[in-house]
Amino acid sequence: MTNVTQQMSGQIGGGDQEWLETVWGKLKSKMSAECERIGGNIPYIPVNGKYEDLGKKDIYWWTNGFWAGMLWQMHHATGGNAYRAAAEKVEERLDAALHGFEGLHHDVGFMWLHSAVANYRLTGSKPSRTRGLHAANILAGRYNPAGRFLRAWNDGPNNNVAGWMIIDCLMNIPLLYWASQETNDPRFRDIAISHADTALRTALRADGSSNHIVIFDPSEGTVLETPGGQGFESGSSWSRGQAWALYGMALSHKHTGKEEYLNAAKRTAHYFIANVAVTGWVPLTDFRAPAEPVSYDTTAALCAACGLLQIAEMSAEHERSMYTEAALKIVRAVEEKYGNWNPDEDGIIGGGTVAYHDGEQAVPIIYGDYFFIEAVLRLRSQEVDLW
Repeated sequence: MTNVTQQMSGQIGGGDQEWLETVWGKLKSKMSAECERIGGNIPYIPVNGKYEDLGKKDIYWWTNGFWAGMLWQMHHATGGNAYRAAAEKVEERLDAALHGFEGLHHDVGFMWLHSAVANYRLTGSKPSRTRGLHAANILAGRYNPAGRFLRAWNDGPNNNVAGWMIIDCLMNIPLLYWASQETNDPRFRDIAISHADTALRTALRADGSSNHIVIFDPSEGTVLETPGGQGFESGSSWSRGQAWALYGMALSHKHTGKEEYLNAAKRTAHYFIANVAVTGWVPLTDFRAPAEPVSYDTTAALCAACGLLQIAEMSAEHERSMYTEAALKIVRAVEEKYGNWNPDEDGIIGGGTVAYHDGEQAVPIIYGDYFFIEAVLRLRSQEVDLW
Protein backbone atom coordinates (compact mmCIF):
# COMPACT_ATOMS: atom_id res chain seq x y z
CA MET A 1 0.00 0.00 0.00
CA THR A 2 1.47 3.38 -1.01
CA ASN A 3 1.59 6.40 1.28
CA VAL A 4 -1.09 8.13 -0.81
CA THR A 5 -3.52 5.22 -0.66
CA GLN A 6 -2.85 4.86 3.06
CA GLN A 7 -3.76 8.52 3.50
CA MET A 8 -6.89 8.10 1.37
CA SER A 9 -7.96 5.10 3.44
CA GLY A 10 -7.34 7.13 6.59
CA GLN A 11 -9.69 9.85 5.36
CA ILE A 12 -12.74 7.55 5.56
CA GLY A 13 -14.73 8.13 8.75
CA GLY A 14 -16.00 5.48 11.13
CA GLY A 15 -19.54 5.19 9.76
CA ASP A 16 -18.34 5.08 6.17
CA GLN A 17 -15.62 2.59 7.08
CA GLU A 18 -18.20 0.31 8.67
CA TRP A 19 -20.38 0.56 5.55
CA LEU A 20 -17.36 -0.17 3.35
CA GLU A 21 -16.42 -3.31 5.26
CA THR A 22 -20.03 -4.54 5.19
CA VAL A 23 -20.19 -3.99 1.43
CA TRP A 24 -16.89 -5.79 0.92
CA GLY A 25 -18.23 -8.80 2.77
CA LYS A 26 -21.37 -8.80 0.60
CA LEU A 27 -19.30 -8.33 -2.54
CA LYS A 28 -17.13 -11.35 -1.78
CA SER A 29 -20.22 -13.54 -1.32
CA LYS A 30 -21.96 -12.22 -4.42
CA MET A 31 -18.92 -12.52 -6.67
CA SER A 32 -18.13 -16.01 -5.42
CA ALA A 33 -21.66 -17.10 -6.39
CA GLU A 34 -21.51 -15.34 -9.77
CA CYS A 35 -18.08 -16.73 -10.58
CA GLU A 36 -19.29 -20.27 -9.92
CA ARG A 37 -22.43 -19.72 -12.00
CA ILE A 38 -21.00 -17.68 -14.89
CA GLY A 39 -17.43 -18.98 -15.13
CA GLY A 40 -15.97 -18.28 -18.57
CA ASN A 41 -19.21 -16.98 -20.06
CA ILE A 42 -19.29 -13.33 -21.13
CA PRO A 43 -22.11 -11.36 -19.43
CA TYR A 44 -23.65 -7.99 -20.34
CA ILE A 45 -27.18 -7.23 -19.05
CA PRO A 46 -29.16 -9.84 -17.05
CA VAL A 47 -32.44 -11.13 -18.48
CA ASN A 48 -34.91 -12.06 -15.72
CA GLY A 49 -32.07 -12.04 -13.21
CA LYS A 50 -29.71 -14.27 -15.21
CA TYR A 51 -26.90 -13.46 -17.62
CA GLU A 52 -26.87 -14.83 -21.12
CA ASP A 53 -23.51 -15.61 -22.73
CA LEU A 54 -22.99 -12.61 -25.02
CA GLY A 55 -19.82 -14.19 -26.37
CA LYS A 56 -21.96 -16.64 -28.31
CA LYS A 57 -23.92 -13.80 -29.93
CA ASP A 58 -21.28 -11.12 -30.49
CA ILE A 59 -17.66 -11.82 -29.60
CA TYR A 60 -16.76 -8.30 -30.78
CA TRP A 61 -19.04 -6.44 -28.36
CA TRP A 62 -17.22 -3.62 -26.59
CA THR A 63 -18.08 -4.71 -23.03
CA ASN A 64 -16.70 -8.23 -23.38
CA GLY A 65 -13.62 -7.56 -21.24
CA PHE A 66 -15.30 -6.16 -18.13
CA TRP A 67 -16.23 -9.50 -16.57
CA ALA A 68 -12.60 -10.57 -16.85
CA GLY A 69 -11.63 -7.29 -15.19
CA MET A 70 -13.99 -7.98 -12.30
CA LEU A 71 -12.49 -11.44 -11.93
CA TRP A 72 -8.89 -10.19 -11.93
CA GLN A 73 -9.74 -7.52 -9.35
CA MET A 74 -11.27 -10.17 -7.10
CA HIS A 75 -8.37 -12.59 -7.66
CA HIS A 76 -5.91 -9.87 -6.70
CA ALA A 77 -7.89 -8.85 -3.61
CA THR A 78 -8.75 -12.33 -2.32
CA GLY A 79 -6.25 -14.71 -3.90
CA GLY A 80 -9.11 -16.90 -5.12
CA ASN A 81 -7.92 -19.08 -8.01
CA ALA A 82 -11.44 -19.66 -9.34
CA TYR A 83 -11.49 -16.01 -10.39
CA ARG A 84 -8.23 -16.40 -12.31
CA ALA A 85 -9.39 -19.58 -14.04
CA ALA A 86 -12.62 -17.95 -15.22
CA ALA A 87 -10.79 -14.80 -16.39
CA GLU A 88 -8.37 -16.86 -18.44
CA LYS A 89 -11.25 -18.67 -20.14
CA VAL A 90 -12.76 -15.33 -21.17
CA GLU A 91 -9.38 -14.17 -22.48
CA GLU A 92 -9.00 -17.29 -24.61
CA ARG A 93 -12.48 -16.86 -26.04
CA LEU A 94 -11.64 -13.30 -27.10
CA ASP A 95 -9.00 -14.73 -29.45
CA ALA A 96 -11.86 -15.28 -31.89
CA ALA A 97 -12.33 -11.50 -32.02
CA LEU A 98 -8.64 -10.89 -32.63
CA HIS A 99 -8.58 -13.47 -35.40
CA GLY A 100 -11.83 -12.24 -36.92
CA PHE A 101 -10.54 -8.64 -36.82
CA GLU A 102 -13.11 -6.92 -39.05
CA GLY A 103 -15.72 -6.70 -36.29
CA LEU A 104 -13.34 -4.84 -33.95
CA HIS A 105 -13.47 -1.09 -33.47
CA HIS A 106 -12.15 1.56 -31.06
CA ASP A 107 -12.99 -0.24 -27.80
CA VAL A 108 -10.20 -2.81 -27.93
CA GLY A 109 -8.74 -1.11 -24.87
CA PHE A 110 -11.80 -1.98 -22.80
CA MET A 111 -11.66 -5.54 -24.15
CA TRP A 112 -7.99 -6.41 -23.64
CA LEU A 113 -6.75 -4.14 -20.84
CA HIS A 114 -9.06 -6.02 -18.47
CA SER A 115 -8.38 -9.48 -19.85
CA ALA A 116 -5.00 -10.14 -21.48
CA VAL A 117 -3.06 -7.14 -20.16
CA ALA A 118 -4.44 -7.73 -16.67
CA ASN A 119 -3.28 -11.34 -16.88
CA TYR A 120 0.18 -10.29 -18.02
CA ARG A 121 0.51 -7.68 -15.30
CA LEU A 122 -0.47 -10.13 -12.57
CA THR A 123 1.06 -13.39 -13.80
CA GLY A 124 3.66 -12.49 -16.45
CA SER A 125 1.88 -14.60 -19.08
CA LYS A 126 3.70 -14.19 -22.41
CA PRO A 127 0.72 -15.19 -24.59
CA SER A 128 -1.33 -12.55 -22.74
CA ARG A 129 1.33 -9.93 -23.47
CA THR A 130 1.16 -10.84 -27.16
CA ARG A 131 -2.61 -10.50 -27.17
CA GLY A 132 -2.36 -7.08 -25.55
CA LEU A 133 0.20 -5.86 -28.06
CA HIS A 134 -1.90 -7.20 -30.93
CA ALA A 135 -4.87 -5.20 -29.64
CA ALA A 136 -2.71 -2.08 -29.21
CA ASN A 137 -1.60 -2.30 -32.84
CA ILE A 138 -5.23 -2.57 -33.93
CA LEU A 139 -6.09 0.55 -31.93
CA ALA A 140 -3.08 2.47 -33.25
CA GLY A 141 -4.15 1.54 -36.77
CA ARG A 142 -7.31 3.59 -36.30
CA TYR A 143 -5.33 6.83 -36.01
CA ASN A 144 -6.31 9.63 -38.39
CA PRO A 145 -3.22 11.86 -38.90
CA ALA A 146 -5.15 14.72 -40.51
CA GLY A 147 -7.41 15.20 -37.49
CA ARG A 148 -5.03 13.65 -34.93
CA PHE A 149 -7.67 11.36 -33.43
CA LEU A 150 -8.58 7.67 -33.17
CA ARG A 151 -11.55 6.85 -35.37
CA ALA A 152 -14.63 5.50 -33.61
CA TRP A 153 -16.79 2.60 -34.85
CA ASN A 154 -16.86 1.10 -38.35
CA ASP A 155 -18.84 1.93 -41.46
CA GLY A 156 -22.21 0.26 -41.83
CA PRO A 157 -24.34 -0.25 -44.95
CA ASN A 158 -25.94 3.20 -44.54
CA ASN A 159 -23.29 5.28 -42.81
CA ASN A 160 -19.74 6.55 -43.16
CA VAL A 161 -18.05 7.28 -39.83
CA ALA A 162 -14.50 7.77 -41.07
CA GLY A 163 -14.31 11.17 -39.35
CA TRP A 164 -15.95 10.28 -36.03
CA MET A 165 -14.25 10.62 -32.65
CA ILE A 166 -15.99 9.89 -29.33
CA ILE A 167 -15.14 10.84 -25.77
CA ASP A 168 -15.17 7.15 -24.73
CA CYS A 169 -11.80 6.61 -26.43
CA LEU A 170 -10.00 8.46 -23.64
CA MET A 171 -10.56 5.27 -21.64
CA ASN A 172 -9.09 3.08 -24.40
CA ILE A 173 -5.80 4.91 -24.95
CA PRO A 174 -4.20 3.56 -21.75
CA LEU A 175 -3.70 0.42 -23.88
CA LEU A 176 -1.39 2.52 -26.08
CA TYR A 177 0.48 3.98 -23.11
CA TRP A 178 1.03 0.43 -21.84
CA ALA A 179 2.20 -0.83 -25.24
CA SER A 180 4.63 2.06 -25.61
CA GLN A 181 6.21 1.35 -22.24
CA GLU A 182 6.22 -2.40 -22.85
CA THR A 183 7.96 -2.16 -26.24
CA ASN A 184 9.98 1.00 -25.65
CA ASP A 185 8.35 2.36 -28.82
CA PRO A 186 7.20 6.01 -28.58
CA ARG A 187 4.75 5.70 -31.50
CA PHE A 188 1.97 4.26 -29.35
CA ARG A 189 2.39 6.99 -26.73
CA ASP A 190 2.54 9.71 -29.37
CA ILE A 191 -0.76 8.55 -30.88
CA ALA A 192 -2.39 8.46 -27.43
CA ILE A 193 -1.18 11.99 -26.64
CA SER A 194 -2.32 13.30 -30.02
CA HIS A 195 -5.78 11.86 -29.42
CA ALA A 196 -5.97 13.23 -25.87
CA ASP A 197 -4.90 16.67 -27.10
CA THR A 198 -7.57 16.62 -29.81
CA ALA A 199 -10.25 15.58 -27.33
CA LEU A 200 -9.15 18.34 -24.97
CA ARG A 201 -9.40 20.88 -27.79
CA THR A 202 -12.62 19.75 -29.49
CA ALA A 203 -14.72 17.62 -27.10
CA LEU A 204 -14.23 19.17 -23.66
CA ARG A 205 -15.95 22.49 -23.02
CA ALA A 206 -14.75 25.38 -20.88
CA ASP A 207 -17.36 24.74 -18.16
CA GLY A 208 -16.21 21.14 -17.60
CA SER A 209 -18.93 19.48 -19.68
CA SER A 210 -18.21 17.44 -22.79
CA ASN A 211 -19.49 16.54 -26.21
CA HIS A 212 -19.98 12.83 -26.80
CA ILE A 213 -19.18 12.83 -30.53
CA VAL A 214 -16.99 15.11 -32.65
CA ILE A 215 -17.21 14.65 -36.42
CA PHE A 216 -14.20 15.74 -38.48
CA ASP A 217 -13.58 15.98 -42.18
CA PRO A 218 -11.43 12.83 -42.35
CA SER A 219 -9.19 14.25 -45.08
CA GLU A 220 -8.78 17.80 -43.78
CA GLY A 221 -9.14 17.28 -40.01
CA THR A 222 -11.54 20.20 -39.54
CA VAL A 223 -14.48 19.90 -37.12
CA LEU A 224 -17.83 19.57 -38.91
CA GLU A 225 -20.34 18.98 -36.10
CA THR A 226 -20.86 17.65 -32.56
CA PRO A 227 -24.03 15.50 -32.46
CA GLY A 228 -25.66 14.41 -29.21
CA GLY A 229 -24.74 10.73 -29.50
CA GLN A 230 -25.89 8.81 -26.43
CA GLY A 231 -27.04 11.98 -24.72
CA PHE A 232 -30.22 14.00 -25.22
CA GLU A 233 -29.07 16.23 -28.09
CA SER A 234 -26.17 18.21 -29.49
CA GLY A 235 -24.87 20.57 -26.82
CA SER A 236 -26.32 18.55 -23.96
CA SER A 237 -24.28 16.72 -21.34
CA TRP A 238 -24.44 12.90 -21.34
CA SER A 239 -23.31 11.96 -17.85
CA ARG A 240 -21.36 8.83 -18.75
CA GLY A 241 -19.55 10.90 -21.37
CA GLN A 242 -18.58 13.28 -18.58
CA ALA A 243 -17.34 10.28 -16.58
CA TRP A 244 -15.27 8.98 -19.52
CA ALA A 245 -13.73 12.47 -19.88
CA LEU A 246 -13.09 12.83 -16.14
CA TYR A 247 -11.41 9.45 -15.68
CA GLY A 248 -9.79 9.39 -19.12
CA MET A 249 -8.03 12.73 -18.70
CA ALA A 250 -6.87 11.69 -15.22
CA LEU A 251 -5.39 8.51 -16.70
CA SER A 252 -3.60 10.44 -19.45
CA HIS A 253 -2.06 12.62 -16.75
CA LYS A 254 -0.99 9.50 -14.85
CA HIS A 255 0.77 8.12 -17.92
CA THR A 256 2.32 11.35 -19.22
CA GLY A 257 2.57 13.81 -16.33
CA LYS A 258 1.07 16.52 -18.55
CA GLU A 259 -0.50 19.09 -16.24
CA GLU A 260 -3.15 20.16 -18.76
CA TYR A 261 -4.72 16.70 -18.55
CA LEU A 262 -5.00 16.82 -14.76
CA ASN A 263 -6.47 20.31 -14.95
CA ALA A 264 -9.04 19.09 -17.50
CA ALA A 265 -9.89 16.09 -15.30
CA LYS A 266 -10.41 18.38 -12.30
CA ARG A 267 -12.57 20.81 -14.28
CA THR A 268 -14.78 17.94 -15.45
CA ALA A 269 -14.82 16.50 -11.94
CA HIS A 270 -16.05 19.78 -10.46
CA TYR A 271 -18.80 19.97 -13.09
CA PHE A 272 -19.82 16.36 -12.35
CA ILE A 273 -19.82 16.83 -8.58
CA ALA A 274 -21.90 20.01 -8.82
CA ASN A 275 -24.55 18.16 -10.83
CA VAL A 276 -24.78 14.95 -8.75
CA ALA A 277 -24.83 16.88 -5.47
CA VAL A 278 -28.34 18.10 -6.30
CA THR A 279 -29.71 14.66 -7.32
CA GLY A 280 -28.74 12.64 -4.27
CA TRP A 281 -25.28 11.73 -5.64
CA VAL A 282 -26.73 9.62 -8.47
CA PRO A 283 -26.39 11.35 -11.87
CA LEU A 284 -29.10 11.98 -14.40
CA THR A 285 -28.45 10.24 -17.71
CA ASP A 286 -27.97 13.69 -19.24
CA PHE A 287 -27.31 16.74 -17.09
CA ARG A 288 -28.96 19.03 -19.67
CA ALA A 289 -31.99 16.97 -20.63
CA PRO A 290 -35.58 18.15 -20.05
CA ALA A 291 -37.00 17.70 -16.55
CA GLU A 292 -39.23 14.86 -17.79
CA PRO A 293 -38.84 11.98 -18.19
CA VAL A 294 -36.40 11.50 -15.32
CA SER A 295 -33.61 9.09 -16.21
CA TYR A 296 -30.58 8.14 -14.09
CA ASP A 297 -27.40 6.24 -14.90
CA THR A 298 -25.49 4.49 -12.13
CA THR A 299 -22.75 3.39 -14.55
CA ALA A 300 -21.82 7.06 -15.04
CA ALA A 301 -21.75 7.47 -11.26
CA LEU A 302 -19.38 4.58 -10.64
CA CYS A 303 -16.99 5.35 -13.50
CA ALA A 304 -16.79 8.95 -12.27
CA ALA A 305 -16.17 7.77 -8.71
CA CYS A 306 -13.16 5.76 -9.87
CA GLY A 307 -11.92 8.81 -11.76
CA LEU A 308 -12.33 10.99 -8.67
CA LEU A 309 -10.27 8.52 -6.66
CA GLN A 310 -7.61 8.56 -9.39
CA ILE A 311 -7.52 12.37 -9.23
CA ALA A 312 -7.25 12.18 -5.43
CA GLU A 313 -4.14 10.02 -5.74
CA MET A 314 -2.48 12.62 -7.97
CA SER A 315 -3.55 15.74 -6.08
CA ALA A 316 -1.94 17.74 -3.33
CA GLU A 317 -2.76 16.64 0.20
CA HIS A 318 -4.93 19.67 1.02
CA GLU A 319 -7.39 18.92 -1.83
CA ARG A 320 -7.24 15.12 -1.83
CA SER A 321 -10.06 14.71 0.68
CA MET A 322 -12.53 16.63 -1.51
CA TYR A 323 -12.29 14.11 -4.35
CA THR A 324 -12.22 11.09 -2.02
CA GLU A 325 -15.27 12.34 -0.12
CA ALA A 326 -17.26 12.97 -3.30
CA ALA A 327 -16.39 9.51 -4.65
CA LEU A 328 -17.43 7.88 -1.39
CA LYS A 329 -20.77 9.71 -1.38
CA ILE A 330 -21.44 8.59 -4.96
CA VAL A 331 -20.54 4.93 -4.39
CA ARG A 332 -22.47 4.76 -1.13
CA ALA A 333 -25.60 6.40 -2.61
CA VAL A 334 -25.55 4.04 -5.59
CA GLU A 335 -25.10 0.93 -3.46
CA GLU A 336 -27.79 1.89 -0.97
CA LYS A 337 -30.34 2.69 -3.70
CA TYR A 338 -29.48 0.11 -6.37
CA GLY A 339 -27.40 -2.71 -4.81
CA ASN A 340 -28.65 -6.27 -5.33
CA TRP A 341 -27.00 -8.71 -2.94
CA ASN A 342 -29.14 -11.75 -3.73
CA PRO A 343 -26.53 -14.41 -4.62
CA ASP A 344 -29.05 -16.25 -6.83
CA GLU A 345 -29.54 -13.25 -9.14
CA ASP A 346 -26.96 -11.90 -11.58
CA GLY A 347 -25.94 -8.26 -11.52
CA ILE A 348 -24.73 -6.28 -8.53
CA ILE A 349 -25.78 -2.69 -9.25
CA GLY A 350 -29.04 -1.77 -10.99
CA GLY A 351 -30.06 1.60 -12.40
CA GLY A 352 -27.77 1.59 -15.41
CA THR A 353 -28.80 3.31 -18.65
CA VAL A 354 -27.13 2.56 -21.97
CA ALA A 355 -28.18 5.83 -23.64
CA TYR A 356 -30.75 8.59 -23.15
CA HIS A 357 -32.89 7.52 -26.11
CA ASP A 358 -32.22 3.79 -25.68
CA GLY A 359 -34.70 1.20 -24.41
CA GLU A 360 -32.18 -0.35 -22.01
CA GLN A 361 -32.71 1.86 -18.95
CA ALA A 362 -32.64 1.24 -15.19
CA VAL A 363 -30.90 -2.14 -15.57
CA PRO A 364 -27.74 -3.76 -14.22
CA ILE A 365 -24.92 -3.43 -16.79
CA ILE A 366 -21.63 -5.28 -16.55
CA TYR A 367 -19.39 -2.20 -16.70
CA GLY A 368 -21.35 -0.63 -13.84
CA ASP A 369 -20.49 -3.68 -11.75
CA TYR A 370 -16.83 -3.47 -12.84
CA PHE A 371 -16.49 0.17 -11.77
CA PHE A 372 -18.30 -0.59 -8.51
CA ILE A 373 -15.75 -3.27 -7.64
CA GLU A 374 -12.86 -1.04 -8.65
CA ALA A 375 -14.22 1.83 -6.54
CA VAL A 376 -14.76 -0.36 -3.46
CA LEU A 377 -11.26 -1.80 -3.77
CA ARG A 378 -9.75 1.64 -4.31
CA LEU A 379 -11.46 2.85 -1.14
CA ARG A 380 -9.99 -0.17 0.67
CA SER A 381 -6.57 0.33 -1.04
CA GLN A 382 -6.77 -3.18 -2.52
CA GLU A 383 -7.30 -2.54 -6.23
CA VAL A 384 -5.00 -3.65 -9.02
CA ASP A 385 -4.27 -1.01 -11.64
CA LEU A 386 -5.82 -2.25 -14.89
CA TRP A 387 -5.52 1.11 -16.69
